[in-house]
Amino acid sequence: MKKIILSLYLLGFICLFGCKSKEQIAVKKPNILWIVAEDLSPFMGCYGDSINIGHTPIIDKFAKDGVLFTRAYATAPVCSASRSALITGVMQTTTGTHNHRSSRTTDGEVVPEELRINLPEGMKTIPELMKDAGYFVFNSGKDDYNFHYNRKALYAVGNEKDYKPGMNGWQGNKAVNYMSVTDGVWSARKDKNQPWFGQVQIMGGKKDAKYVRDGEKLADNDVPLPPYFPDIPSQRKAWTEHYNANRGSDVTVENILKQLEKDGELENTIIFFFSDHGSNSSLRHKQFCYEGGMLVPLMIKGNHPAIDAGTVSNDLVSLLDVSATTLAMGGVSLPKYLDGQDLFAKDYNAPEYVIGARDRCDYTIDRIRTVVSKDFRYIRNYFPERPMLQAGYRDNKPIVKDFKKLHKEGKLTPYQEEHWFGIRPKEELYNLKQDPHQMNNLAEKLEYAAVLAEHRTELENWIQNTDDKGQYPEDVNQLKATYNLWKDRPRFRDAKVNPEYDQFKLK
Repeated sequence: MKKIILSLYLLGFICLFGCKSKEQIAVKKPNILWIVAEDLSPFMGCYGDSINIGHTPIIDKFAKDGVLFTRAYATAPVCSASRSALITGVMQTTTGTHNHRSSRTTDGEVVPEELRINLPEGMKTIPELMKDAGYFVFNSGKDDYNFHYNRKALYAVGNEKDYKPGMNGWQGNKAVNYMSVTDGVWSARKDKNQPWFGQVQIMGGKKDAKYVRDGEKLADNDVPLPPYFPDIPSQRKAWTEHYNANRGSDVTVENILKQLEKDGELENTIIFFFSDHGSNSSLRHKQFCYEGGMLVPLMIKGNHPAIDAGTVSNDLVSLLDVSATTLAMGGVSLPKYLDGQDLFAKDYNAPEYVIGARDRCDYTIDRIRTVVSKDFRYIRNYFPERPMLQAGYRDNKPIVKDFKKLHKEGKLTPYQEEHWFGIRPKEELYNLKQDPHQMNNLAEKLEYAAVLAEHRTELENWIQNTDDKGQYPEDVNQLKATYNLWKDRPRFRDAKVNPEYDQFKLK
């Protein structure tokens, strides 16, 4: 009995002087993972796609176990501009990172001073802010940011032999092959109790079609074409490939989730799954500001009080909100310069509009701005005299060659002829519910004058308030670097490219 009493006294003494209050007990921070798919439109069962219902089971379950966003939009329909915005949380047109593949030369080269685009003073990237908050931070795959930075300041670098100081494309630590995880990701941190924030890039619309499960691959004639494309083999093949890419991405996501579970990391990890922009396989999607280029999948799951499994949000969302939400979930105070919102904040206020922007892509100079609202998409073309199929990086692909052949032979429909080869309208307005393909331009219809003016005013105010850098000519050094990068390639040399490059040809 005396021993029992003594034990109780000791326990009370320990609790009096050694026990911590709830406030004193450190709450373990969640791990946060971005699974970023390249060029992937949401042709998935969870988005109600009639062709892929039942054929993207892992992604569909992911959505069911988390929060699915049906109206999530990229800030740009091309990777480097979109990723520059995502990694800073600030619109690329505000930071001057809006022109595709700017502030660089070629892979691995040190970028000279005259080509460097620096972020505004005091602005930090999302990885840097997460590192400051105590996170181990990695990127398995693609950077592709249009500003000057030290990769080692953003991410943990694994093998030095794999490290590249440049900023082009896929230059992460060769860390994931969709089946296993090695140096540079969560398993590389020395302290296994340290929370981590990581980016795992998957090839999505570019190459994931090759991962389709046995018996699941669609044939070229299994998928009907949108009417803005001519019904020819090359277009059917490209369009079907993207549906297969969604099925293949389902396999890729499954492998990543299995690896997390195997490593004991799944339970405490919040996972964001999204794409940098829409489909790469088909024209009018990537690089253009219609729904096909701007609308992306977005879903978030994890063991977090704010994540109510099975929730479907129809609010307008920007990928800039992913940046803000990530910081908030990591316990980081949100910088005032952020353009996005924490999607799970108590004071979250769904926006009425989301802005998108397209500028120079590779060597093709264009400027397009877009505003999407609940029911409408507004598009402003600043170079209407430059046709949709002006010279571009896909000119050697069958989808472009065959398109131009039909144009020359007069075999396109009147809409296809005008849309792809004619003068573009300065303004476009589409009712997304009534016209999901966005083919019936309402901009010149009197009954939509008020809707047109509303969206036009929203865009004009945004351009002025954010000092949209796309309204100014691109720096001549950046243009010259672009010219030098492409000048010896036949697709550039033999094409009728933009007159902005004439100054370099003369020299």
